[in-house]
Amino acid sequence: MNDKQIVTVTFFEYKGWKNKWWAFQRMGIVPDQLLEVEGLTFGKLLGSGANKGFSIFPNLEKYGLLCVWQSEAFAKQFFEENDIYQDFLNHIVDYKTVYLQTAKSHGFWEGQNPFQSTCDLDKNEMVGVLTRATIYPKYLVQFWRFVPKVSASIEDKEGRLFSIGIGELPLIQQATFSLWSSSTAMMEYAYKSKFHKEVVQKTRALGWYKEELFARFRPYKFTGNWKGIDLPELNLSI
Repeated sequence: MNDKQIVTVTFFEYKGWKNKWWAFQRMGIVPDQLLEVEGLTFGKLLGSGANKGFSIFPNLEKYGLLCVWQSEAFAKQFFEENDIYQDFLNHIVDYKTVYLQTAKSHGFWEGQNPFQSTCDLDKNEMVGVLTRATIYPKYLVQFWRFVPKVSASIEDKEGRLFSIGIGELPLIQQATFSLWSSSTAMMEYAYKSKFHKEVVQKTRALGWYKEELFARFRPYKFTGNWKGIDLPELNLSI
């Protein structure tokens, strides 16, 4: 098994107030527990917003778990044996895990860039994209005014397979994760969508972000089932 760094992103769905309350409580508990997981170099439990994650209002049914592993062997050990993960499985109704290799990453997440580039991207193959930013409080109103338009603009874009807004802290620390059929389709949206271009331009001109990170990944495997996430079969070698 390859011993290079890999990244996993897992999405959980909860039903019933008892399970949703349990999931909400994990936001304050799991971060410290992840520090003790063998082979995990960076881990974040992330909440999501309503309206597919792109909202100021929380979605208490959906959460994400982002993990950076020293190798796939450590990821496999976590998903098969770790009590933290098994506890998640006892409370969810659906989950989906995306296995990724980092192709490009620049910027910082809490003062570091946790992603090491380990592969190249073929512009015609599937690509995963992660953006993350800490927004200056004084720019929160301006930032969130643009979110609904950008969110709506991505929905019907050709080549978009999946997208969701996630974050550590409501309103202030925000991230997005998306999967595209190809880098070509992703770039078409990123640089030609009217609303997305406008947000990027204002970000640069006004300096909305205290910290930001942008990463592209090569998805190579999916596990789990989620009725609302319709993705093609994928199980490639690394």
